[in-house]
Amino acid sequence: PTTAADCCPTLLTSAVDEQEAIQLARVFKALGDPVRLRLLSMIASHPKGEACVCDLTAAFDLSQPTISHHLKLLRQAGLITAERRGTWVYYRLVAEATHHLAQVLTRHTTPTEVKA
Repeated sequence: PTTAADCCPTLLTSAVDEQEAIQLARVFKALGDPVRLRLLSMIASHPKGEACVCDLTAAFDLSQPTISHHLKLLRQAGLITAERRGTWVYYRLVAEATHHLAQVLTRHTTPTEVKA
């Protein structure tokens, strides 16, 4: 490979295959809802690196089952993981998923391609 684009193709530099498109669409759909986007942000930015569902529900004027449904969709998209501890469920960001998403949305440029 002679350029970053040759080495690491992205959504902006090469066509994705069908399987990748299905996975990316699932992630984009999960992030397309303001509640889910806020939930992901709250989990990712939580000081302990994880958030209890009890910490998340208070921030919304929604029922606990509705919050749980949104969290389920984020889990199914592979953006978060969940661990039950007693009666509470704790959520963590899947860093690899967000790193992958950032990578496929980045257009790698060479120094000559960058405009001053």
